[in-house]
Amino acid sequence: MEFPKSFIRASEAYNTFEHHVPAPYLRRAFQADHEAKANVIITALGFYELYLNGERITKGRLAPYINNPDDLVYYDTYEVTLRAGENVLGVWLGNGFTNNPGGHIWDFDIAAFRAAPQMALCLTYTDKSGEAHCIESDETWRTESSPLLFDDYRFGEIYDGRLEIPGWNTIGFDDSAWKFAERAPQPRGEKRLCTAEPIDIVNELKPISVTKTEKGYLYDFGINTAGVCRLCVRGELDQRIELRHGEHLKDGLPDVENIWFKREHWARDLEYVHKDVYTCRGDGEEVYTPAFTYHGFRYVLVSGITEAQATEDLLTALEMHSLLEERGGFSCSDETANKLQQMTRQSDVTNFYYFPTDCPQREKNGWTADAALSSEHILLNLGAEKSYREWLRAIVKAQDNNGALPGIVPTSGWGFAWGNGPAWDSVLIELPYRLYQYRGDLDSAKLCAPAIIKYLHYLTTRMDEHDLLAIGLGDWCPPGREAHEYKSPLAFTDTVLSKDMADKAAFLFDKLHMPEQVAFARALSKRWKAVVRKYLIDENTMLAAGNCQTSQAMAIYYNIFEPAERKAAFEQLINLIEEQEYHLDVGVLGGRVLFHVLTEFGYSDLAFSMITRPDYPSYGNWIARGATTLWEVFQPEGSDRIGSLNHHFWGDISSWFTQALSGIRMAPHGEPNEVDFRPSFISRLTHAEAFHIAPAGRIASAWERDEDDVIVLTVKLPSTMHGVIRLESGYVFEDDLAYKAAESGTYRIHSIE
Repeated sequence: MEFPKSFIRASEAYNTFEHHVPAPYLRRAFQADHEAKANVIITALGFYELYLNGERITKGRLAPYINNPDDLVYYDTYEVTLRAGENVLGVWLGNGFTNNPGGHIWDFDIAAFRAAPQMALCLTYTDKSGEAHCIESDETWRTESSPLLFDDYRFGEIYDGRLEIPGWNTIGFDDSAWKFAERAPQPRGEKRLCTAEPIDIVNELKPISVTKTEKGYLYDFGINTAGVCRLCVRGELDQRIELRHGEHLKDGLPDVENIWFKREHWARDLEYVHKDVYTCRGDGEEVYTPAFTYHGFRYVLVSGITEAQATEDLLTALEMHSLLEERGGFSCSDETANKLQQMTRQSDVTNFYYFPTDCPQREKNGWTADAALSSEHILLNLGAEKSYREWLRAIVKAQDNNGALPGIVPTSGWGFAWGNGPAWDSVLIELPYRLYQYRGDLDSAKLCAPAIIKYLHYLTTRMDEHDLLAIGLGDWCPPGREAHEYKSPLAFTDTVLSKDMADKAAFLFDKLHMPEQVAFARALSKRWKAVVRKYLIDENTMLAAGNCQTSQAMAIYYNIFEPAERKAAFEQLINLIEEQEYHLDVGVLGGRVLFHVLTEFGYSDLAFSMITRPDYPSYGNWIARGATTLWEVFQPEGSDRIGSLNHHFWGDISSWFTQALSGIRMAPHGEPNEVDFRPSFISRLTHAEAFHIAPAGRIASAWERDEDDVIVLTVKLPSTMHGVIRLESGYVFEDDLAYKAAESGTYRIHSIE
């Protein structure tokens, strides 16, 4: 495909906190000699809104993508119909990632690529005689400042309705007073068509309450979400309305300290962060919807309005995220578990803006560990493979010459000195591995293979004198402690997860027919397992270093213990859980594996209880305290520290629900055409069911317990898939067997205990 090479902009001046530069309009009128089909290819460094003859034709919101343009430049294509005679192309440009002063915490304000928004476009069509024409972005385009005076996709917008230019993108508009656009320099990044799912509005929410406060009117939308609010008001001329978004209340008002960093620029940032401002024209009903930002919020404090204007129709919350197809689901007879499944889904989608972000209300960063920890449960539930594949390109591009990876992607260079390490960097291997496991995709592994080799070599340069690794972040966000105060030693989690990366890399290299790389990765895995066992495992007690739930569960899950040792090691894990009075005491790395280990040894009842119990610390306690999304930390009531209330990296419980309770185990040996069914008929439940839509078709498992304690299990799987149905100890089929080849059908199961 031929990408347009000519970039234009309004000027080289770009928006800052100190000097606001309005988002520019650009337009180009041209003649067509007949009604004709045309193709448009467009990109923007920043965000764009595209119009033809006044009609918005943009693919969604925040187009074309969120990325570092020094690495990748993304284009979108459209098929349109031209009218005979005059036609008008209109483009509205926002700052997007290219100019993001609100990202100063992560050095985006000093990025090498920081610049005024610019765009490149080519519209091609054929006239009556068969001659091809191209309307390209060049100096013949006209430009003018729009009413959008300030836009920052992390912070918000300032829009002045008094400055609107009616009909600016329509036929017949007089743009003779507008200035001509200027050429902009070519970006350095690789040019690509964007294949990630677009971001768009998926739902509209009305407030569940409107409350008058001393600072304005508080709109509560009842659920923590992400998107923007549509303001619909009959205002007075010059009336200035402010919308401050938040997910947590302090003294009855949105708590900004919960969602931003109280650092040297706090006073300045406080004037902007998560706030949209609209100034009224005063000429009737006015509707304003932010175009180039989004917020994470449940509450919106509206100031500058009268009591008469403070109706429920004033604000509508527009939920938006990447348009990911539903691929799975779970439900059961316990409403706490059902609520947790819903909360996980809400956190997943509200944090998916082309790629998984850590939180929508504060950072909006592609933290790599968050994505690695969530990849399995997201692929079980959502069709995220296209977006994952596209994001992997950015991850590969972000790798430095030494092989290191930053903790956030995309980045302008922040995240190498702090915020990375094996647990975070594992995304480079975890995503291709899960994409093969769940979608049969080897292209992602092929894309990442050179970077994986380079990364494994890099790890060998970071080992200490014992060949252990302790170079990154560890078991993040343990309950009741600071995020970095983890019990499991960093040398343990880093080295164990490096061993796991080597195992998965060897698997992928084998699928790619790379025998030398297979041998290299397997040798590293063997080496790291040996040193963990030598220095960080007590073979007399079968306790892993740290004497904590995370170390013990990880050592079992990642096969540090030998088969003959696993029973004794698991008994120590149970002892550690008993010491905490059957509460979880893990950070995100331990939380990813703990419940799966309990199920492996027949303790799904205990895992379910730890997850759903209502007292702190537990997931159930979040529900008891009004959560509608997964929180960043398990914090006790009354804590002075309130973290993010919308993170997805604790969401693997959704995977556990599907795999352990309904029993659907995709690719039990790594192959995408296999599925096993191993349900846990735990005593707290009378039924459980789940489904997953694999490339081969729909897979489902449902069971129900009757009054006689007979269980009816129904499974469905595509005819092209194979696997087994394996019952837990204490249960048999009617023919007294506990194991059958998997076939679609209904089975009666009895307890023998």
